[in-house]
Amino acid sequence: MKKYIRLLFVVIFIFIMSGCGNITDTPSSKVENFMSKYQRLDSEVLLQLDNVVSSNNELTDDQKEDYRGLMERQYQDLSYKIKDEKINGENATVIVEVEVYDYRNSINKSEAYYEQNKKDFQKEDGTLDLKKYWDYKIKEMKIVDDRVKQEITFTFHKDDGKWILEDLSDLDRDKIHGLY
Repeated sequence: MKKYIRLLFVVIFIFIMSGCGNITDTPSSKVENFMSKYQRLDSEVLLQLDNVVSSNNELTDDQKEDYRGLMERQYQDLSYKIKDEKINGENATVIVEVEVYDYRNSINKSEAYYEQNKKDFQKEDGTLDLKKYWDYKIKEMKIVDDRVKQEITFTFHKDDGKWILEDLSDLDRDKIHGLY
């Protein structure tokens, strides 16, 4: 009798393990992995962030470091909820609700303040002092606690039996960054 019970456990274990191989290759699990890379500040995500920040010629080195810190805070505090997954043959979509700091609102307020107070951001010759302007915008972004929920639709296609996440649009990336 003990042999049969052990055999039954072995069969159940093999059945469970063989079924688990495909659990990690679902569109939803791919989204989970993608989003967790942001939350964990994965090296791939940080490399992309560094490339974007370093390419901004309007920012000083200190401002770039502050902006990078804002984005890292955004990524770590990002929350998300998978709302729906639809598979249609070799294609799939996953709808995700992300909740992020509302940097867009802060930037909009900073730009409105600038429009009403341009003299505060001018050099002696009357031209825009970009350093003052960006210092103000970044200072305002640092105090943001308001969060906003956005919906992103991730699209997938199958290649050699594996789900491949298609590139996100700039609009969807802005939603993750709180800049939409």
